[in-house]
Amino acid sequence: MLGQPRNIAAIKASAATGKIGDGKIWVAEVSRLVRIRTGEEGTDAI
Repeated sequence: MLGQPRNIAAIKASAATGKIGDGKIWVAEVSRLVRIRTGEEGTDAI
C-alpha cells in the first residue's frame, strides 16, 4: 500500500511543531531506482 497510514502518522507526530515551515509529506511511487555508485538498478539498488 502506497503511503502506509501508520508510517505517515508517525512522521506527523514526531515532526509537527504547529508552526509555519513544518513542511509536507510527499508520498509517491518510484518507477525506477538506480544506485549511481555501482550502476545497480531495481531492487538490487535498494
